[in-house]
Amino acid sequence: MSAVVNDSGPDAGAPLHYGDPLREQRWLEAGEASVDLGHRPVFSVAGADRLTWLHALTSQKLDDLAPGVWTTALILDPNGRIEHVFGGVDDGETFWASTEPDRLEALLGWLDRMRFASRVELADRSATHAMIVAPGEDADGAAGSAGVGPRIVERSALDAALGERRAGTWASEAVRIASGQPRIFLDTDERTIPNEIAVPVGHRLGAAVHLAKGCYRGQETVARVHTLGRPPRRLTLLHLDGSAGDLPEVGAELTLGGRVVGRVGTSAHHHELGPIALGLVKRNVPLDAALQAGPVAASQEAVVDPEVGMHVRPKLG
Repeated sequence: MSAVVNDSGPDAGAPLHYGDPLREQRWLEAGEASVDLGHRPVFSVAGADRLTWLHALTSQKLDDLAPGVWTTALILDPNGRIEHVFGGVDDGETFWASTEPDRLEALLGWLDRMRFASRVELADRSATHAMIVAPGEDADGAAGSAGVGPRIVERSALDAALGERRAGTWASEAVRIASGQPRIFLDTDERTIPNEIAVPVGHRLGAAVHLAKGCYRGQETVARVHTLGRPPRRLTLLHLDGSAGDLPEVGAELTLGGRVVGRVGTSAHHHELGPIALGLVKRNVPLDAALQAGPVAASQEAVVDPEVGMHVRPKLG
């Protein structure tokens, strides 16, 4: 299948589109297409202690994770700021996971230092396994429609797993941004805490930050802001001025009246919404304020409530 490939950025080497990125977005939203994310690094955690060990280190409840259920976990610093992220699935013997491009070496290095006497084995599996997003019954943690979800497959079976109907990263990123789901390290910075962004938090499977588990590094900050509300910043969906042409760069300043009030994250052209982006904005910026996203005018649509610090798109008003 012929594809136009990303030639730069974090998704360099991944299929950008297969000829019709807007139609590919509609397929994804309907749960009818797969996405090749084979450029993302894959790793495995084997050993008898793998789930209890990961449970103790991360924001996720993993000690009783059922085989075949995709989940996402964060590793926070002592102040609750996001340091690492990975998503994965356990097969009953091994936990298979993926993280963002160029982040595996730092993640595995940190995990390796935390092994101590635990019976776990870490391995980079990027050469033999790949991540995809594909239709299926088990779609917990999906990045788009409820009908598609992430998978890790052997590279020898990659083409068959992707199937005939495929979407590129243009489509998958547009669908993700429109749904208000941030991409860690692109829509966040070194100061981001989970309460500021639309990371699922709660007591259910799929939540990246679980509130009914034992202590982990950074938990005090997460729990305090969850209880008291009013996170320092909030994630917002930016509707960009389409007449500007170019999209703002990741990390561009968000300004209000010439004053810097936040940063721009990822952006894309959506088949219904037009040019959109995600941004991190100071909590006290009015929800109806018109902002400047780099050189592009932008209006806001709330993703995180500025007062409550909710972790999913709220129903405001």
